Amino acid sequence: MKKIAAAVLICFAFTKIVSAQIVPTNRIELFNGTNFDGLKFCMKTNADPAQTWSITNGVIHCSGVPVGYLHTLQSYSNYVLTVEWRFVKIAPKADNAGIMVHIQPPDAVWPRCVQSDGLHNKQGDLYLMSDADCNEHLGQNKNRPVPMRGPSNENPVGEWNSCEMLCADDTIKNSINGRLMNEITGCTVTFGFVGFQCEGAEIEIRKISLEPLK
Repeated sequence: MKKIAAAVLICFAFTKIVSAQIVPTNRIELFNGTNFDGLKFCMKTNADPAQTWSITNGVIHCSGVPVGYLHTLQSYSNYVLTVEWRFVKIAPKADNAGIMVHIQPPDAVWPRCVQSDGLHNKQGDLYLMSDADCNEHLGQNKNRPVPMRGPSNENPVGEWNSCEMLCADDTIKNSINGRLMNEITGCTVTFGFVGFQCEGAEIEIRKISLEPLK
């Protein structure tokens, strides 16, 4: 009986944590330009994140290996996320990253969420990860994204890109460098942590902000 009661309390606490998402009413800076306060890491094989992630001159640097991600400690819903990031360099099979929204616990490589693909020349594709789904993806191969609309709008390697993800209830609109590249509806995840994927490419991130929906 005590074990059952403990399990119920743990379940209740978990539900309370997951449901306590913030809906922004003002601009929120998720990266303070100095340290990783408000963020945490999940690395494959429990690798030391300090060997992968660092901050220099107000910019987050990610080496690309080993795979993993960082994400906010706080859960959010109904917002516009803007991320400014760039490839430092790419190479064959070392040209991938990603921006993740609505990340669900527990931490795992990879979590249940929606990812704006950061693969070179594929920014704008949207991946439904770990059984997340949406109307545009139902019945499709789970390893295939909802493809972006039209040709890539990515800037050349070394130049900064702006990714904007408008997350309104179960709808996500994804814009790259000011051009709408994708929209999905009926998402089965509608709130969660915000995160950044490390998957081979050496990247830098200089801005991560949330704003209220207009």
